[in-house]
Amino acid sequence: MRITVFGAAGNAGSRVVTEALARGHEVTAVVRDPSRYSELHPDATPRTGDAQDPARIADLGTAQDVIVNATRPAPGHEREHPAITRALLSGLAHAPDAPDAVRLIVIGGAGSLTVPGTEGRLAIDDPRYVPAAWRHIAEASNAQYEALRTADTKVPWTYISPSALFEPGTRTGKYRLGKDELLVDADGNSSISMEDLAVALLDEAESPTHHRTRFTVGY
Repeated sequence: MRITVFGAAGNAGSRVVTEALARGHEVTAVVRDPSRYSELHPDATPRTGDAQDPARIADLGTAQDVIVNATRPAPGHEREHPAITRALLSGLAHAPDAPDAVRLIVIGGAGSLTVPGTEGRLAIDDPRYVPAAWRHIAEASNAQYEALRTADTKVPWTYISPSALFEPGTRTGKYRLGKDELLVDADGNSSISMEDLAVALLDEAESPTHHRTRFTVGY
């Protein structure tokens, strides 16, 4: 497949690029600043682009199979999350190909997941899973998901919520899938490495099963 990754130099995006290349896909790695080209995988095709620019998104989405949004706003710029989502949908809808030709996969957050055994309490409201220091980005991620969920669009999209603890780690190739409930282990811990989320994302890209919906990944 031909896959374009926005945020390709970031923690999550770089792991998606690596996983996609390892599977033999053609990868375009997009960053906003060309000075970051040196941080990209040498086998990816580097491009500059702002994920808030629909015209540039349309250009980068041309003749692609999948667009991955792995961007993460800097502290203080969390409002960019839903704005980027709307821009991606707008850009892909106006790409030269048909509006349903390019699939959008968004790496989101865990805050909108419900906590098991709490009768529907959201993870964002449970300090065990979303500490106060993470609340701003969690709120932005919830708005990001809402922007997708309520969009009137023909663009096929999928939103991936990682587990509460989402950090660089080890690629095991093993994971569990869920829908709207936080995945936890026997001790109540909720985690997934960025490497294994990339595995789950590429599995979904290669064999689509979640159409215009969200799923979550965890151990």
